[in-house]
Amino acid sequence: MAVCRGGPRQDGPEGPLLSVTAMPAGEESPASRSAPLRLSVLDQSPISQGSTGAQALANTLDLARLADQLGYHRYWVAEHHGTPMLAGASPEVLVGPLASATARIRVGSGGVMLPHYSPWKVAESFSVLSGVFGDRIDLGIGRGASADAVHTHALQRDRRVPAPYDFFDQLAELVAHLDGTPPPDERFSRLSPLPGLPARPQPWLLGSSLQSALWAGRLGLPYAFGDFINPDGHEMTHLYRESFVASGRLPAPRVAVCVSVICAESEDEAARLAASVQMSMSVQRGGSSIPVPPPEVALRYLEERGAAQDASASPQRAVLGSPETVREELEEISSEYGAEEVIVVTITHSHEARRRSYELIAEAFGLVAGSGQG
Repeated sequence: MAVCRGGPRQDGPEGPLLSVTAMPAGEESPASRSAPLRLSVLDQSPISQGSTGAQALANTLDLARLADQLGYHRYWVAEHHGTPMLAGASPEVLVGPLASATARIRVGSGGVMLPHYSPWKVAESFSVLSGVFGDRIDLGIGRGASADAVHTHALQRDRRVPAPYDFFDQLAELVAHLDGTPPPDERFSRLSPLPGLPARPQPWLLGSSLQSALWAGRLGLPYAFGDFINPDGHEMTHLYRESFVASGRLPAPRVAVCVSVICAESEDEAARLAASVQMSMSVQRGGSSIPVPPPEVALRYLEERGAAQDASASPQRAVLGSPETVREELEEISSEYGAEEVIVVTITHSHEARRRSYELIAEAFGLVAGSGQG
């Protein structure tokens, strides 16, 4: 059962949107036709009602070990601030322990919110990680604030004036640092080499808008599209391919699509588990945030408000159901985007239910334990 909600939500201020010709639904890129679909994980480190942030982070380490064993390709951790629902405030800190706890899965950020940071500091941090863990490190970059105005202000070093909106300049500088090419700002042309060389992290741009698609194409970056934020993005990944500029780092465009999924033994059980996120999102739209509630609490809340199973209750899309249903829906979504990879984000109240969801998806797609082939 795929639950599709409302219209798109953009991923930040970006000026006028461009008009493009969309790739027909179901049309795949050449890369997606020539290789099997890869499966990966995005973990937002959810905090369950009655639990703690420390336990949520322990669950992140546990889930990473499981994903490594099951054969998922990569494991990304997100950055969110100021919410009692998600503990992942510092992906650059989590990546090291995750890489140490796993054997072969790629690990990285999904993503670092670059507007909060110096591009050089981000480059140094992930260079150190690459120097320790080799070619397993990904640096996914985002531009959302990932926080309310007060938390965003608290994150800034200079609080006298608002931070400038210069994301593309930041991104271009970061990519130059990683590539070892002259940065746009000549003042930084004599910086020392990054500490982790010759190893380098693999940069990705995360987004859910036309503007992020253009930037990823212009800089020749792999592009991870957030379908769980904006479920109407196939024309944006088509624009990314059209605007892609090849480089020594990446000779051809590469697309991953991140999808919200809950897989269970039955359709009814998946729908029951999904009530927890539905309640959390309903409360969030009201201006508050809560830890992930148990399904029983959530179902009562939704029933009292007439929101249970209401397809208009959220602008996001989620894939819910049995293994067979989930596989079919994920294959359709990957085909819609022409994506070579699906990154699965799952939030449930029960950590065991979340583990089981990823196990069932791995079984449905025939992942080979420990291989990383999806």
